[in-house]
Amino acid sequence: MISPKLAEKIAKTLLWVAAIFTVLALILIIGYVFYKGVGKLNLEFLLDSPKRMGRKGGIFPTIVGTIYFIVVTLAIATPIGVGAAIYLNEYTRDNAVTRLIRFGTEALAGVPSIVFGLFGYAFFAVLLKPFTGGWSILSGSLTAATMILPTLIRTSEEALKTVPRSYREGSLALGATKWQTITRVILPSAIPGIITGVILGVGRAIGETAALLLTLGGSLRLPTTIFDPARTLSMHLYLVAMEVGAFDMAFGTAAILIMIILGINFTATWLMNRFIAKLS
Repeated sequence: MISPKLAEKIAKTLLWVAAIFTVLALILIIGYVFYKGVGKLNLEFLLDSPKRMGRKGGIFPTIVGTIYFIVVTLAIATPIGVGAAIYLNEYTRDNAVTRLIRFGTEALAGVPSIVFGLFGYAFFAVLLKPFTGGWSILSGSLTAATMILPTLIRTSEEALKTVPRSYREGSLALGATKWQTITRVILPSAIPGIITGVILGVGRAIGETAALLLTLGGSLRLPTTIFDPARTLSMHLYLVAMEVGAFDMAFGTAAILIMIILGINFTATWLMNRFIAKLS
Protein backbone atom coordinates (compact mmCIF):
# COMPACT_ATOMS: atom_id res chain seq x y z
CA MET A 1 0.00 0.00 0.00
CA ILE A 2 1.44 3.39 -1.00
CA SER A 3 1.72 6.27 1.43
CA PRO A 4 -0.50 9.39 1.10
CA LYS A 5 2.54 11.54 0.18
CA LEU A 6 3.56 9.14 -2.58
CA ALA A 7 -0.02 9.01 -3.87
CA GLU A 8 -0.08 12.80 -3.96
CA LYS A 9 3.18 12.93 -5.90
CA ILE A 10 1.90 10.36 -8.41
CA ALA A 11 -1.35 12.27 -8.87
CA LYS A 12 0.52 15.55 -9.31
CA THR A 13 2.85 13.96 -11.86
CA LEU A 14 -0.06 12.51 -13.83
CA LEU A 15 -1.81 15.90 -13.86
CA TRP A 16 1.37 17.57 -15.11
CA VAL A 17 1.70 14.95 -17.84
CA ALA A 18 -1.92 15.52 -18.87
CA ALA A 19 -1.42 19.30 -18.98
CA ILE A 20 1.84 19.03 -20.95
CA PHE A 21 0.28 16.53 -23.36
CA THR A 22 -2.59 18.95 -24.03
CA VAL A 23 -0.21 21.82 -24.81
CA LEU A 24 2.02 19.60 -26.96
CA ALA A 25 -0.99 18.36 -28.94
CA LEU A 26 -2.01 21.98 -29.62
CA ILE A 27 1.53 22.95 -30.62
CA LEU A 28 1.88 19.86 -32.84
CA ILE A 29 -1.38 20.51 -34.70
CA ILE A 30 -0.79 24.23 -35.17
CA GLY A 31 2.87 23.69 -36.07
CA TYR A 32 2.09 21.03 -38.66
CA VAL A 33 -0.67 23.08 -40.28
CA PHE A 34 1.55 26.17 -40.48
CA TYR A 35 4.49 24.11 -41.77
CA LYS A 36 2.36 22.76 -44.62
CA GLY A 37 0.46 25.97 -45.30
CA VAL A 38 2.99 28.75 -44.79
CA GLY A 39 4.06 28.54 -48.45
CA LYS A 40 0.62 29.79 -49.54
CA LEU A 41 0.46 32.76 -47.17
CA ASN A 42 0.90 35.89 -49.27
CA LEU A 43 -1.17 38.90 -50.31
CA GLU A 44 -2.33 37.26 -53.52
CA PHE A 45 -3.68 34.28 -51.57
CA LEU A 46 -5.50 36.59 -49.14
CA LEU A 47 -6.90 39.11 -51.62
CA ASP A 48 -7.57 37.08 -54.77
CA SER A 49 -10.69 35.09 -55.66
CA PRO A 50 -10.60 31.29 -56.04
CA LYS A 51 -10.01 29.98 -59.55
CA ARG A 52 -10.65 26.55 -61.07
CA MET A 53 -12.97 25.53 -58.19
CA GLY A 54 -10.38 26.53 -55.60
CA ARG A 55 -7.34 24.79 -57.12
CA LYS A 56 -5.72 28.17 -57.76
CA GLY A 57 -6.21 31.79 -56.76
CA GLY A 58 -7.00 33.06 -53.29
CA ILE A 59 -9.59 32.89 -50.53
CA PHE A 60 -10.81 36.48 -50.20
CA PRO A 61 -14.55 35.70 -50.72
CA THR A 62 -14.37 32.93 -48.12
CA ILE A 63 -12.76 35.27 -45.57
CA VAL A 64 -15.55 37.82 -46.15
CA GLY A 65 -18.16 35.05 -46.01
CA THR A 66 -16.71 33.79 -42.72
CA ILE A 67 -16.80 37.27 -41.16
CA TYR A 68 -20.39 37.79 -42.36
CA PHE A 69 -21.36 34.40 -40.99
CA ILE A 70 -19.80 34.94 -37.55
CA VAL A 71 -21.27 38.43 -37.08
CA VAL A 72 -24.81 37.40 -38.11
CA THR A 73 -24.68 34.20 -36.05
CA LEU A 74 -23.60 36.06 -32.91
CA ALA A 75 -26.14 38.83 -33.53
CA ILE A 76 -28.88 36.18 -33.53
CA ALA A 77 -27.64 33.78 -30.86
CA THR A 78 -26.16 36.11 -28.20
CA PRO A 79 -29.33 38.07 -27.26
CA ILE A 80 -31.41 34.87 -27.23
CA GLY A 81 -28.86 32.86 -25.25
CA VAL A 82 -28.11 35.55 -22.67
CA GLY A 83 -31.81 36.44 -22.41
CA ALA A 84 -32.75 32.81 -21.75
CA ALA A 85 -30.01 32.56 -19.12
CA ILE A 86 -31.26 35.71 -17.38
CA TYR A 87 -34.81 34.38 -17.39
CA LEU A 88 -33.76 31.02 -15.95
CA ASN A 89 -31.48 32.48 -13.29
CA GLU A 90 -33.19 35.72 -12.30
CA TYR A 91 -36.91 35.41 -12.98
CA THR A 92 -37.78 31.79 -12.23
CA ARG A 93 -37.42 29.27 -9.46
CA ASP A 94 -36.55 25.61 -9.80
CA ASN A 95 -39.72 23.92 -11.00
CA ALA A 96 -40.93 21.52 -13.67
CA VAL A 97 -40.85 24.18 -16.40
CA THR A 98 -37.26 25.30 -15.74
CA ARG A 99 -36.12 21.68 -15.45
CA LEU A 100 -37.79 20.98 -18.80
CA ILE A 101 -36.05 23.99 -20.37
CA ARG A 102 -32.66 22.92 -19.01
CA PHE A 103 -33.23 19.34 -20.19
CA GLY A 104 -34.13 20.66 -23.63
CA THR A 105 -30.99 22.79 -23.70
CA GLU A 106 -28.76 19.87 -22.74
CA ALA A 107 -30.49 17.58 -25.25
CA LEU A 108 -30.03 20.22 -27.97
CA ALA A 109 -26.29 20.27 -27.25
CA GLY A 110 -26.08 16.55 -27.97
CA VAL A 111 -27.77 16.66 -31.36
CA PRO A 112 -25.30 15.87 -34.20
CA SER A 113 -24.47 18.84 -36.38
CA ILE A 114 -25.61 17.11 -39.56
CA VAL A 115 -29.11 16.90 -38.03
CA PHE A 116 -29.01 20.67 -37.48
CA GLY A 117 -27.98 20.98 -41.12
CA LEU A 118 -30.88 18.85 -42.31
CA PHE A 119 -33.32 20.87 -40.20
CA GLY A 120 -31.77 24.15 -41.37
CA TYR A 121 -32.05 23.09 -45.01
CA ALA A 122 -35.69 21.98 -44.71
CA PHE A 123 -36.85 24.91 -42.54
CA PHE A 124 -34.63 27.94 -43.20
CA ALA A 125 -33.43 27.26 -46.76
CA VAL A 126 -36.61 25.75 -48.23
CA LEU A 127 -39.68 26.66 -46.13
CA LEU A 128 -38.55 30.21 -45.28
CA LYS A 129 -36.82 30.87 -48.61
CA PRO A 130 -38.80 34.10 -49.30
CA PHE A 131 -37.40 35.55 -46.06
CA THR A 132 -33.93 33.97 -45.86
CA GLY A 133 -33.02 33.82 -49.55
CA GLY A 134 -32.75 30.02 -49.58
CA TRP A 135 -29.10 28.94 -49.46
CA SER A 136 -27.69 32.05 -47.86
CA ILE A 137 -25.60 33.47 -45.03
CA LEU A 138 -28.82 34.12 -43.09
CA SER A 139 -29.97 30.48 -43.39
CA GLY A 140 -26.53 29.24 -42.33
CA SER A 141 -26.36 31.69 -39.43
CA LEU A 142 -29.83 30.76 -38.16
CA THR A 143 -28.82 27.10 -38.25
CA ALA A 144 -25.52 27.80 -36.49
CA ALA A 145 -27.29 29.96 -33.91
CA THR A 146 -29.46 27.00 -32.89
CA MET A 147 -26.29 24.92 -32.55
CA ILE A 148 -24.45 27.31 -30.23
CA LEU A 149 -27.47 28.33 -28.13
CA PRO A 150 -26.97 25.52 -25.55
CA THR A 151 -23.37 26.64 -24.99
CA LEU A 152 -24.36 30.29 -24.64
CA ILE A 153 -27.26 29.56 -22.30
CA ARG A 154 -25.35 27.22 -19.99
CA THR A 155 -22.20 29.35 -19.74
CA SER A 156 -24.20 32.55 -19.27
CA GLU A 157 -26.35 30.94 -16.59
CA GLU A 158 -23.28 29.68 -14.74
CA ALA A 159 -21.72 33.15 -15.01
CA LEU A 160 -24.85 34.75 -13.53
CA LYS A 161 -24.82 32.24 -10.67
CA THR A 162 -21.32 33.35 -9.67
CA VAL A 163 -22.52 36.90 -8.95
CA PRO A 164 -22.88 37.15 -5.14
CA ARG A 165 -26.43 37.38 -3.83
CA SER A 166 -25.38 40.40 -1.75
CA TYR A 167 -24.99 42.40 -4.99
CA ARG A 168 -28.65 41.85 -5.80
CA GLU A 169 -29.82 42.56 -2.26
CA GLY A 170 -27.71 45.71 -2.02
CA SER A 171 -29.01 47.07 -5.32
CA LEU A 172 -32.64 46.33 -4.47
CA ALA A 173 -32.19 47.81 -0.99
CA LEU A 174 -31.03 51.06 -2.57
CA GLY A 175 -34.29 51.31 -4.49
CA ALA A 176 -33.26 49.92 -7.86
CA THR A 177 -35.78 47.89 -9.82
CA LYS A 178 -35.22 44.27 -10.78
CA TRP A 179 -34.32 45.23 -14.35
CA GLN A 180 -31.95 47.99 -13.20
CA THR A 181 -30.26 45.50 -10.87
CA ILE A 182 -29.82 43.02 -13.72
CA THR A 183 -28.53 45.48 -16.31
CA ARG A 184 -26.34 47.66 -14.08
CA VAL A 185 -25.09 45.25 -11.43
CA ILE A 186 -25.46 41.58 -12.36
CA LEU A 187 -24.67 41.60 -16.08
CA PRO A 188 -21.46 43.69 -15.78
CA SER A 189 -20.23 41.32 -13.07
CA ALA A 190 -21.01 38.28 -15.21
CA ILE A 191 -19.55 39.63 -18.46
CA PRO A 192 -16.28 37.62 -18.31
CA GLY A 193 -18.18 34.33 -18.10
CA ILE A 194 -20.60 35.39 -20.83
CA ILE A 195 -17.71 36.36 -23.12
CA THR A 196 -16.20 32.93 -22.52
CA GLY A 197 -19.45 31.36 -23.70
CA VAL A 198 -19.49 33.60 -26.78
CA ILE A 199 -15.91 32.58 -27.61
CA LEU A 200 -16.81 28.91 -27.29
CA GLY A 201 -19.82 29.52 -29.53
CA VAL A 202 -17.70 31.27 -32.14
CA GLY A 203 -15.24 28.40 -32.03
CA ARG A 204 -17.94 25.86 -32.74
CA ALA A 205 -19.66 27.95 -35.42
CA ILE A 206 -16.49 28.87 -37.33
CA GLY A 207 -15.27 25.28 -37.33
CA GLU A 208 -18.56 23.75 -38.43
CA THR A 209 -18.80 22.23 -41.89
CA ALA A 210 -21.48 19.55 -42.15
CA ALA A 211 -24.45 21.74 -41.23
CA LEU A 212 -23.25 24.63 -43.41
CA LEU A 213 -22.89 22.45 -46.49
CA LEU A 214 -26.69 22.12 -46.45
CA THR A 215 -27.60 25.72 -45.65
CA LEU A 216 -24.91 28.20 -46.71
CA GLY A 217 -24.74 27.36 -50.40
CA GLY A 218 -20.97 27.03 -50.81
CA SER A 219 -20.70 29.81 -53.43
CA LEU A 220 -17.21 31.03 -54.36
CA ARG A 221 -18.51 34.51 -55.24
CA LEU A 222 -17.99 37.47 -52.94
CA PRO A 223 -21.13 37.87 -50.76
CA THR A 224 -22.51 41.40 -50.50
CA THR A 225 -25.59 40.84 -48.34
CA ILE A 226 -26.70 38.26 -45.78
CA PHE A 227 -29.12 36.89 -48.38
CA ASP A 228 -26.29 35.77 -50.66
CA PRO A 229 -24.88 32.24 -50.60
CA ALA A 230 -21.33 32.01 -49.30
CA ARG A 231 -18.57 29.66 -48.27
CA THR A 232 -16.77 29.80 -44.93
CA LEU A 233 -13.10 28.95 -44.49
CA SER A 234 -13.88 25.57 -42.92
CA MET A 235 -16.21 24.69 -45.82
CA HIS A 236 -13.60 25.83 -48.36
CA LEU A 237 -10.95 23.76 -46.60
CA TYR A 238 -13.10 20.62 -46.77
CA LEU A 239 -14.23 21.13 -50.36
CA VAL A 240 -10.80 21.90 -51.86
CA ALA A 241 -9.22 19.00 -49.93
CA MET A 242 -11.83 16.27 -50.44
CA GLU A 243 -13.53 17.22 -53.72
CA VAL A 244 -10.81 19.10 -55.61
CA GLY A 245 -7.74 17.46 -54.10
CA ALA A 246 -5.82 20.75 -53.73
CA PHE A 247 -4.18 20.02 -50.37
CA ASP A 248 -1.76 22.95 -50.65
CA MET A 249 -4.76 25.31 -50.84
CA ALA A 250 -6.43 23.42 -47.98
CA PHE A 251 -3.41 23.80 -45.68
CA GLY A 252 -3.12 27.50 -46.57
CA THR A 253 -6.80 27.95 -45.74
CA ALA A 254 -6.37 26.01 -42.48
CA ALA A 255 -3.48 28.28 -41.47
CA ILE A 256 -5.63 31.38 -42.02
CA LEU A 257 -8.53 29.77 -40.15
CA ILE A 258 -6.31 29.02 -37.14
CA MET A 259 -4.91 32.56 -37.20
CA ILE A 260 -8.44 34.01 -37.15
CA ILE A 261 -9.51 31.73 -34.26
CA LEU A 262 -6.39 32.59 -32.26
CA GLY A 263 -6.93 36.29 -33.03
CA ILE A 264 -10.53 36.12 -31.78
CA ASN A 265 -9.44 34.32 -28.60
CA PHE A 266 -6.58 36.71 -27.84
CA THR A 267 -8.75 39.77 -28.54
CA ALA A 268 -11.61 38.49 -26.40
CA THR A 269 -9.22 37.61 -23.56
CA TRP A 270 -7.62 41.06 -23.76
CA LEU A 271 -11.02 42.78 -23.71
CA MET A 272 -12.16 40.58 -20.83
CA ASN A 273 -9.06 41.37 -18.77
CA ARG A 274 -9.48 45.10 -19.42
CA PHE A 275 -13.12 44.85 -18.39
CA ILE A 276 -12.25 42.99 -15.20
CA ALA A 277 -9.53 45.52 -14.39
CA LYS A 278 -11.99 48.37 -14.96
CA LEU A 279 -14.52 46.75 -12.64
CA SER A 280 -11.86 46.21 -9.99
